Amino acid sequence: MLPLAHKHDAYVVAPDLRGYGRTTGWDASDTSSFRMFNLVTDVITLVYSLGYNVVECLIGHDFGSRVGAYCALVRPDLFTSTVIMSAPFPGPVSFPPSPSGPNVSQTLSELQQLTPPRKHYAQYFSDPSLVANKDMMSPPQGLHSFFLGYFHMKSADWPGNEPRPLQGWSASELAKLPDYYVMPADKSMPQVVLSSTPSVIPSWLTDEELDVFVAEYTRTTFQGGLNYYNYRILPQPELFAFMNKRVDVPVLFIAGEKDWGMYQAPGEINRMRIACTKMAPGDEGCKVVKGAGHWVQQENPEEVVHIISDFLSKL
Repeated sequence: MLPLAHKHDAYVVAPDLRGYGRTTGWDASDTSSFRMFNLVTDVITLVYSLGYNVVECLIGHDFGSRVGAYCALVRPDLFTSTVIMSAPFPGPVSFPPSPSGPNVSQTLSELQQLTPPRKHYAQYFSDPSLVANKDMMSPPQGLHSFFLGYFHMKSADWPGNEPRPLQGWSASELAKLPDYYVMPADKSMPQVVLSSTPSVIPSWLTDEELDVFVAEYTRTTFQGGLNYYNYRILPQPELFAFMNKRVDVPVLFIAGEKDWGMYQAPGEINRMRIACTKMAPGDEGCKVVKGAGHWVQQENPEEVVHIISDFLSKL
């Protein structure tokens, strides 16, 4: 139960998406089952299974924010507001397509031609050889240290995070992203984060939490979650049915000031403002949390809860 400023209590349900945690009914080898429309259907089915026919606010972080935004796009009657954290929602495909829009496949190929060669992490995560899962299941530093290094490298504690908008979707601009987004072509993700592993666990993380991650991923492997990345690159034709449709419920975006996630896809924040018709302008619609990086809800939970409570109290 979370007491909110609008004078009534709210039940908070925090499910894992398919492929994570203790979820069942999915097959890691069937990448097609991880398409966005299936993820949205999972959330809708969960709501009705719990006996509800309205959700006051759907909150998602990173890929979960994209799922939440699509839920609100498809079923605004069921999800009456949404909070998007760390990963802006650019909206569904538009028609007619912009002639100046990014040629994603060409840019990803051009990364390989840089000196030194680079690769986009989504390419690595979605490689059909499943190399990312193999690498991350047996990191040279061990799973506990790998998780610690990965959490640290994307947080405000890592000095390499000084995010800024990129000027466009080109290989030279994307190469300005940290190595955990645009990786050296010859390195695995465990090798990328190896140098960032801190000697002391950050104050916002605990050994016990890391142990849970180690235990769960040892049981499930990373492949269920990695299957999401096939559709960061590949088109999903069924979503074309929502061409030009806008999110017509109140939307709030939250990100940490040290989070490159706001800018990893150039222009997405601007596209989000167009795609979300009831998003407040300026700072009211986009809240940047000081002293936090990509894990904004973990690094500064009090501020995130305050921002969400204030947002809901004004609806």
